[in-house]
Amino acid sequence: MNVKLIKLTKEYFPQLSEMIDEWKLDQEKNHTNGSPWSIFKNDYLFRCGGHIGDGIRPSERGKGYATEMIRLSLPECKKAGIDRVLMVCDKTNIASAKTIIKNGGILENEVLDADGTINQRYWIDLR
Repeated sequence: MNVKLIKLTKEYFPQLSEMIDEWKLDQEKNHTNGSPWSIFKNDYLFRCGGHIGDGIRPSERGKGYATEMIRLSLPECKKAGIDRVLMVCDKTNIASAKTIIKNGGILENEVLDADGTINQRYWIDLR
């Protein structure tokens, strides 16, 4: 797998828009109410977001992209002076939990979100 981290620029907006549209359709089809934009609430990031957020468009899931994205993000966190990385996922999202655990994530606790979602908080130690 040849994956690299890139900075989002205007040239990628069409692909980003397509991914978001696909994500919305998948959420409607599966009756989920999560939103990639809910992360912009204040204390939400600490309780339910963390240092690294990842999301894979539904048509590309199960191919190892999330695991690789996290792996590539960890050295960037280290460069930024972050020694312990917080990652959070919905308790029902087993695939996401597995990608975090594959990258060294250790479950700290579970937190109930305002909408009733149980979020699992994992720490990855970079020291």
